[in-house]
Amino acid sequence: MKNGFPFYKINHILLLLLLLHFKHLFHGKSSDPDPVVDYLTSPLDAIINGTFFTFTGLRSAFTDFPSNFKPTKATFSEFPALLSQSVSMAILQYPAGSINPPHSHPRSAELLLVVSGSLQVGFVDTANQFFNQTLQVGDLFLFPKGLVHFQLNVDPRNSATAIATFASANPGTVALPSSTVFTSGISDEVLAEAFKTDVAVIQSIRAGLTPPKS
Repeated sequence: MKNGFPFYKINHILLLLLLLHFKHLFHGKSSDPDPVVDYLTSPLDAIINGTFFTFTGLRSAFTDFPSNFKPTKATFSEFPALLSQSVSMAILQYPAGSINPPHSHPRSAELLLVVSGSLQVGFVDTANQFFNQTLQVGDLFLFPKGLVHFQLNVDPRNSATAIATFASANPGTVALPSSTVFTSGISDEVLAEAFKTDVAVIQSIRAGLTPPKS
């Protein structure tokens, strides 16, 4: 067109707006929404000072060790300043022989850092392929978002501790019904084939899920 705005540029603009619309839709479904202010407060009249941005709820993880696996979380439920910040973390404590049972986080990947002891970890992808590794102090392991995973302390005498970080203020946790998967009588061989691993790994998971004798 000779006058006015060129038609091909209008097409380009419409295409760009469409792409931005789909990007917004997918982004909104796959991660926390971008904040439009520096931080959010709840209640809105909360006093904002250094205390608001400080969380002391992890102190117990450095002074007390539990008798069973224990996650000590810092999500926005425990630490309101995290709301809209797309970040959270947890201290994970594993007594000897304990397990963090199979579960998933629907809103975030998990980056795990081992800070004491050693852990056997693994996850299953959507092609039912099993990935596992034995981690030592200083090792990092990535659990992709939404995939079922676990961590297991196979050491019968020594405890282990790890730090988990998430790209969401509330990553969520969906627990697998482990009682119907690993403790229902399904043979070790069948589970090993299903999870694409060996019988020894399945037996270790079963042992970690078995309640200690009183």
